[in-house]
Amino acid sequence: MDLGLADRVVLVTGATRGIGLATARAFAAEGARVALTYHGDREGADRLVAELGGGERALAVRYALDEPGSPEAAVADVARRWGGVDVLVANAYRRGPRRGPAVRFEDVPADQWRATLDDNLAGTVRTAQLVLGHMRAQGWGRVVLVSSHIATHGRRGQEVYGAAKAALHGLARSLSWEAGPDGVLVNTVAPGLTLTEGVLGALPPALREQERERTPTARLSEPDAVAAALVFLGSAANTNISGQLLHVDGGR
Repeated sequence: MDLGLADRVVLVTGATRGIGLATARAFAAEGARVALTYHGDREGADRLVAELGGGERALAVRYALDEPGSPEAAVADVARRWGGVDVLVANAYRRGPRRGPAVRFEDVPADQWRATLDDNLAGTVRTAQLVLGHMRAQGWGRVVLVSSHIATHGRRGQEVYGAAKAALHGLARSLSWEAGPDGVLVNTVAPGLTLTEGVLGALPPALREQERERTPTARLSEPDAVAAALVFLGSAANTNISGQLLHVDGGR
């Protein structure tokens, strides 16, 4: 299948680890030019640029969800290099502090839950705004928002994070009506528990095994499995899928 991604400019936010890293590699393998964002790991970003073919094929730009003006600066850097963004994969996120079992939901400080909403929703909304003009002008574009299984399944202690991630699907549903007539398709992918570096380092093997046993396919997703879905939805092979929420979770 020809994905039609040769020389397309793809912006992958949060690309130095996990799903974002796998996604940047997958788009590059299809011949795309990849702008990858990092927050603090500049060395890791530079290594990935070199891996993906250097300055003609990849570009590292700093991107911080909690810093005003950061999305504008990142998109402007990409536009200066390659003229605009054809595909946006909005993968960057900040989970924020977890609410411990001794803390009730109603006692979470307002500045904490507002920051979680802003970091995981406002930055993505602004980035989508910034790339949309180029996509409309050329009559083609793809926006893929990375949500979470928590948005639909829920998890104690993750109420506000889940709300922010659920809002991404609402954004995609309405933006698909707004941008669809101009050739821009907008979708959301909700990964289940995925075997990223963070999960492998933080989640004990016994808990991972419990999650695996609750999964119809009897296995947890690798980052490459999520990346494959993101690449397809962000490609020319996706000709008319828009406004949809795709779960990559083994059937949960």
